[in-house]
Amino acid sequence: MTYAEPPLREPDLPRTAKVRPRALRTGWTTGACATAAAKAAVTALVTGVPPREVEIGLPAGRRVSFPVDRCELAPPPAARAEAVVVKDAGDDPDVTHGAHLTATVEWRDEPGLDLAGGPGVGTVTKPGLGLPVGGPAINETPRRMIGQAVAEVVDLAEVGVRVVISVPGGEVMARKTTNRRLGILGGISILGTTGIVRPFSTASWRASVVQAVHVMAAQGERTVVLCTGGRTERAARALLPELPEVCFVEVGDFTGAAVTAAVGDGMTGVVFVGMAGKLAKLAAGVLMTHYTRSKVDLSLLGAVTAEAGGDPALVAEVAAANTGRHAYELWEAAGLLRPAGDLLCHRVRQVLLRFAEHAVDVDVAMVDFAGDRLVASSGRWAA
Repeated sequence: MTYAEPPLREPDLPRTAKVRPRALRTGWTTGACATAAAKAAVTALVTGVPPREVEIGLPAGRRVSFPVDRCELAPPPAARAEAVVVKDAGDDPDVTHGAHLTATVEWRDEPGLDLAGGPGVGTVTKPGLGLPVGGPAINETPRRMIGQAVAEVVDLAEVGVRVVISVPGGEVMARKTTNRRLGILGGISILGTTGIVRPFSTASWRASVVQAVHVMAAQGERTVVLCTGGRTERAARALLPELPEVCFVEVGDFTGAAVTAAVGDGMTGVVFVGMAGKLAKLAAGVLMTHYTRSKVDLSLLGAVTAEAGGDPALVAEVAAANTGRHAYELWEAAGLLRPAGDLLCHRVRQVLLRFAEHAVDVDVAMVDFAGDRLVASSGRWAA
């Protein structure tokens, strides 16, 4: 089989995924909100006056103010304060939007900050996250931000403070995240590297893909299965039932980032399971496949049709198809779905091998649009 190898491209997204008539509103990370809640509670404990607003520093140096939704002091003789900051994710579709980031603060005998997770904050149960196993899922930057904010109120070299971060309803929110697969159980993670949520930013998704690969690598797994979404993952797990759940990573549009992480972590095998549209983009050498940065190359699908034995009329029809799915349906109607699909999977395999510089073995599978059945592959699941 001979064809011109496409150039490899991994384009960047624009700041927002769509052009909109107005600017999208930024929001605040769970880490920034937890920091503000912690500072509010410590301030109340020190001054005896619950603040209505607090100012914190973001990692880049910017100072921002947060309204305090609730702040209460426990009646004497208890020396404890609790404050709540409600997360505003801006225009980002974030499952933690509206979450009540809660900080409960009390004195401790030893100087310094003791930071813990309460109800609704996940517990780390697997290595590979850069956090101690058994500890709360509060990432490094939020930990540092909380420490700096508390130190603006008390001298931690002289005074001991215990801060417990909790999120009412966090366990339910976590069901809509990848936390359980990463080994974060019982709640959400306290996240953020800048303190700011960029609307429709894909940075967090890309980071979660890379993190998922790191987690499986830390557990000694050497084959990563890349899926584009929930349906393809269901199909992939049916194809590879012997692999543990941690091996299956939903990459969305970030196949290139996942493959790069797999190579960097010493993986030996990459399996990609997708549907016709994403496979067509990958076959064209596009490793970041968001619709704003890549389109299905229908001429490529036309060439695949011809190579699979399609007559000129079918080739022309596929080359003029509306979508990758339309091309799939034309192949299916003509009885060419398996041979054309196998050829497409083979091309994707060659692209991924080149992108990985042949550091890993690669298998590719195409599934139907319901994710119910395998329809083609690069060879591992031969007809």
